[in-house]
Amino acid sequence: MVRTAGHVTGAEVLGTIEYGVDVLDCPMVVVLGHDSCGAVGAACAALEDGIAPTGYVRDVIERVTPSVLAARAAGRVEPDEILAEHIRHPVDLLLDRSWVLAERVEAGQAAVMGMCYRLADGSAQVVAARGLDVTADFAL
Repeated sequence: MVRTAGHVTGAEVLGTIEYGVDVLDCPMVVVLGHDSCGAVGAACAALEDGIAPTGYVRDVIERVTPSVLAARAAGRVEPDEILAEHIRHPVDLLLDRSWVLAERVEAGQAAVMGMCYRLADGSAQVVAARGLDVTADFAL
């Protein structure tokens, strides 16, 4: 498990995930976002009022901002729609940046899944899935 604010993905996260997939043969990587995400909310607020947080929090917000902009460009403006876009973004980013993971997914040996967790009821919804047929190969 790798936990980061806004599920941002840097070199240390990629290295940890590659270790799990390549060395430990982990067949699934899950990007798990949740409703009421503070990082997504802060990115939206920074775009609206033009004021970015300081320190390393700013780095997190800057990494979340492309997802918010992509959602808005696609006409997705509701908080749940923006969050779903932000969950899809790191799923694709992992496959773009990690050849180890991309090769495993291409070979049918692994999957990357994006899910949104609902805090109120504990349910999770699949937002994105790349790789194995997760409904056939894994019990969710």
